[in-house]
This record gives sequence, C-alpha cells and structure tokens, in this order.
Amino acid sequence: MEHSPDHFQSLPPLHPARFRSVLASLIAFALFLAPCLDAASATVTGASSAKDRKQKQDPILKGLPVTDLSGDEAVLHALNRLAYGPRPGDVERIKQLGLAKWIDQQLNPNSLDDRAVESRLEALPSLRPATAKLIQEYPQLKQAAKQAGVTPQDFKKDQAQSKSDTPATMAPATMFERDSQRDSDSTDSSSKSNTNADTDTSSPMKQATANVTTPGAAQRGALSVDANAVPRAIADDSKRPQRVIEELAMAKMTRAIYSDRQLQQVMDDFWFNHFNVFAGKGEDRYYLTSYERDVIAPHVLGKFKDLVSDTAKSPAMLFYLDNYLSADPRAAQRLAQERAMRRRARGGFNRVPQNTQAQNKKKQERGLNENYGRELMELHTLGVDGGYTQKDVTEVARCFTGWTIEKPRENPQFKFDERIHDPDPKIVRGKKIHAGGMKDGEQVIDLLVKNPSTAKFISTKLARRFVSDNPPPALVARMAGTFKSSDGDIRAVMRTMIYSPEFWTRDAYRAKIKTPFEFVASTVRALGTDVDTPMPLVQWVGRIGEPLYQCQPPTGYSDKAEAWVNTGGLLNRLNFSLALAGNKVRGSRADIAALLGTDSAPDSKTDSRTDSKTDSKQILDRAVQLFLGGHATPTTIETLQKRLDDPQVVEAKLDDPVRHVDLAMVIGLVLGAPEFQRR
Repeated sequence: MEHSPDHFQSLPPLHPARFRSVLASLIAFALFLAPCLDAASATVTGASSAKDRKQKQDPILKGLPVTDLSGDEAVLHALNRLAYGPRPGDVERIKQLGLAKWIDQQLNPNSLDDRAVESRLEALPSLRPATAKLIQEYPQLKQAAKQAGVTPQDFKKDQAQSKSDTPATMAPATMFERDSQRDSDSTDSSSKSNTNADTDTSSPMKQATANVTTPGAAQRGALSVDANAVPRAIADDSKRPQRVIEELAMAKMTRAIYSDRQLQQVMDDFWFNHFNVFAGKGEDRYYLTSYERDVIAPHVLGKFKDLVSDTAKSPAMLFYLDNYLSADPRAAQRLAQERAMRRRARGGFNRVPQNTQAQNKKKQERGLNENYGRELMELHTLGVDGGYTQKDVTEVARCFTGWTIEKPRENPQFKFDERIHDPDPKIVRGKKIHAGGMKDGEQVIDLLVKNPSTAKFISTKLARRFVSDNPPPALVARMAGTFKSSDGDIRAVMRTMIYSPEFWTRDAYRAKIKTPFEFVASTVRALGTDVDTPMPLVQWVGRIGEPLYQCQPPTGYSDKAEAWVNTGGLLNRLNFSLALAGNKVRGSRADIAALLGTDSAPDSKTDSRTDSKTDSKQILDRAVQLFLGGHATPTTIETLQKRLDDPQVVEAKLDDPVRHVDLAMVIGLVLGAPEFQRR
C-alpha cells in the first residue's frame, strides 16, 4: 500500500461501496505497517507500565509469568488465543475466577458442563449416526432414485421441476448439490484420476500456493455461496448428501460461539487443519462427520501418537490420500499363483480362463501409492525439514500397504488386508522394519512420533498458532522438550507454552491475524449475538475466504497473516461486521443498544439534537472500550473520528439541523478496525 494515514483522513464523504473499499485498504495498510508506525509510543508506554507492574502484580494474574501486560490485557489476550474471543461479561467473570484457574479449566475441558451447546446441536441430526447410516439416509442420485422407485433420469427431472418452482431470489446450487446429481460411478473415475495425478513425486503441498482454498476459491464452493442472498430453504429432514457437510459446518460454528470448552474447540480446528481432509473428494463427504467426532475431537489434548494412529486408520484419511488403493505391486501375481495352486491341488485344469487373465491384469495395475507415506512424514510428523528422503517415502508407503477400507460405499470400516501387504523387510530412516503385517505400519508410526524432528515440528506449529507467526526459538525448544519427556502429551506441551513468559509478552499481544473463521466467530461472540440459524454465518466464512472443510491441499488452511491480509478479504470482513451489527444477517440478532448502554432500540437512531459529534464520539469511545479493550492506535482512532461526520454514519443530508447516529455503522466500523482483526 502506498497511502499514508493523512491521505485517508482527508477523504471527502464517499458512496457506501467506495467508502468501504477505502476503509478496507486502510485496514490492510494498518495491518502491515501501523505496528511499525506506532511501535515507539507503544514501547515507551509498555515499558513504563511494565515497571509499575513488576513492583506489584495484579492478583488475578497469580501463578502466571505475566510482566508486560495489565490484568485486563492478559485476560483479553488469553480469550483471544485460547478461545474465540470474549463474550459480553467474560472479562469480568474471569477476573473474579482468576485467570490461572480459567486456564486450568480450559486445559481440562471435561470439568466444564457443555450440555447447553449440545442441546443446540440436537437440531442437526446428521452429527450422531454412524457413517453407514449417513450413506443410507443421505443417498446420492442413484441410491435416491432407487429408493424412490424411479429411474435416475426421472429423479433428476423431478428435482429440476422442484427447483424451477424455487423463487428467483434464492441462492444457486452448491457444489455438493451439483455433485449429487452426477452418476454415482463418477466417484470411481474421480478417485482414479486423483490417484494418477498424485503419482508425481512432488508433494501436494508444494503444488499449492500459500493458502489455496480448493475449488471453493476459484468457483463457488459448497459453503461459500453469496451470503447476502436468501439461501434455498433447508428442511430439518433434508436428505441431500451435501446436507451432511452443511450440518458439520454449522456444528463447528455453533460450538465456536457457544461452547464453554473454548480451548477444546480451538484445538479441534488446529488438529483438523494439521490432519486435513477435503470434503469435496467423493465419499469423504460422508466420512468427515465420524472423522472429526471420533478421531480428532477425543485426542485434541491427549497423546499425539493416538492422533496419528487413529487418522492413519480413518476411512476419511485412507480415502483422501488414496492409501486404501495402495498395494504391493506383486500382490496380484501372488494371489493368481495361489489360486492356480489350489486348482491344481483339486485336480483342475492348469490353463487359466481368458477372462480371468484379463481380470488379473487389471488387478496388477493397482500398485503402491506414496501419497500417505509422504504426507505422514512431511505434514503429520517430521516436517518438510525432517531429514527424510524419497527412498524413505517409498519404504513407508510399503509399510502401509494393506491398510484399506472395507465396503467403502456401504459400511466403511478400517481393514487390514494381509493379501495385498508387502511382506518383505523395509528400511525407514536407517531402521529395519519387519514386524510383519499391520505391525509394520504401527512400528513406523512409533518411530516417527518419537523422532526429535517431530517434537520440534509440532511444537513450532502450536507456537505459531498460539503465540506468533515467528515464535521464539527458546519457547519452541522448551515445548519440544516437554513433548519428548511426556511421550507426546499435547496437554503438557500446551501447559508449557501457556506458562512460559514468551506467551505473555507485549510483542505477542495482538500479534496474530484472525482467520476468516476466527473473525466471524469472535465478532458474533463480541456482540453477544443470538444465533438461531448458523448457516448464513458459515457462508460468510466462505465468502471471506475460508470455506469450511473445503481446503483441498493436505496442508490445511494457513494460520499465518500473509494468507489472509488482502484488500478483498478485508472488505468482506468489513461488510460482515456492518451486516451483523445492523442485524442484517439472517438468523442472527444482536442488541447493540443494550450493549452500548443507550436507550435506543437495536435498529433505531440516536437523536443528537445538541451536538451529534459529541454523541457519536461517546459511542465510538464506548465501542473502542468494549471491542478493542480500550486500546487502538492513533491512526485508527483518528481515521474513525474523521468518519463520524460522514453522512453514512450520522445519516444526515446537507443543511439538516437534526442528525442521527447509526449505531450499527459505528459498531461495524470498530469491528472492522485493524485491532479487531488481530488476536
């Protein structure tokens, strides 16, 4: 950005769309450069206040190594890093409880009663059934047509007729709706094409840009349709296949907003991205519910080895990285020889029928797939700098041959198929692997999770997520030490991080940029919004740039600033904050007048007959205190104050003697400020 702060302050009143574009440019400018511009004053202020605090620490910080931050700042910092931001009253509640005690509760989520949020999730019936039941109850085109007793063509005609009766204002079909209309056999061809594409020796993460958001970015993704349009009505008993992922995304949003087990939800998001699976790949739309519920969620604060082992056996991961197709290239020949021997033993003919030979040749085309072996080391354990070689990738892939899915379209379960496993010895990172059968893969997992490179890689990722984009090496080393000494205990590693001085430094305070999901969840929480229908919020997350469960590369979504700071994305953030504050997001309502302590109704205007500037400034000051903790850079404050006279804010016409302040506009602008984009 080439603009200076003075440039923005001198702008005349603008058309609403242009006004928001300019403000989005300012936010992008501030996110990149404002910290540098205000660093000197912040450092002086921080150093002076830190000196006073060293003499006498705030009682609410007892037991924590906090020296740079005040009590209020430390509580806000904890809520922004270990939760999805504060709700109205959260800061005061934690101050009464004690910050260390609140942290201990978050590290032990089972100590918190979360039945209230679970009751909200009862309206989403696809969250509970086993995968087999989801496949049965949310059938694809062929299965649905068969259940209806009609041909697929007639079923498609009926669907087309139903859609033609849909009002024109309703949203277009989502990606999953389009997918569900295809012949179910297309899943097989898709899997084959993916398998062939992935035979390239380069990792999928090297083929992706910093934050590719899957086909949902270039095209309209399943959950990223226009959030301002009125979505097609979705009945609670809808049985379309895409409904499964929609409900999973709505559940994720609901938990982030309402769960008292906030750290558990943050960790769930972290580990899902670490062990990413793309919902748009064939049967994974059915597998993901169980994957997140039964594989990720139970281990988010448990043992890292359990996470690796369970994801390796999950049908979702096996299907996504094609390991369910991986087999010893010689397996088909061995099986054919065994069958021939059995026939000879029974006195049968030695000649193999011609059609059987053709079938055997087709089976022989199924061979070793290295996708999972590569990503297991590069993304799940050792890291890209973990010191493994291409030979190691091949050897690990051989160890995991036979790890497959039984009945993937009926009752998908993990199955080890001894017949297609490579029985010969393997050498992984200089160590001989020859435990035999399924134990080969288990031995590889044990070898990798105990490697020092894994301890460093996982600790670095956690520190990057919770501390800063470039975490202090000393902190990472301390966390890695805990990882090794505790046998990969994630809770212990998190405790080491949280109780380290580096977590609480002034440099770490507001050093992270919120992802679109974090931003939407934190904005809803900050306003104390009552959400009846979470789907529009899910769609806004996609519109801002992070369609849930739609990240195609195995890297998962990035949590670094460079992936999210761009004018287009920030403009959508501003549009969302203005829409939410103005109660223009379907299914969500906030009482901002009560929040600000004014007498106005949520959607009315404040009559400022004496001096609109004075009242609007008071509202701005109150909003900055509520949503930014009372701290904003001089650049932000000056720019917002300049806009208080804008007709869009005071809703005035020229020569209008009585002007009104639009509360929603003021709140929306504050929530769109650079300080609220940080956590």
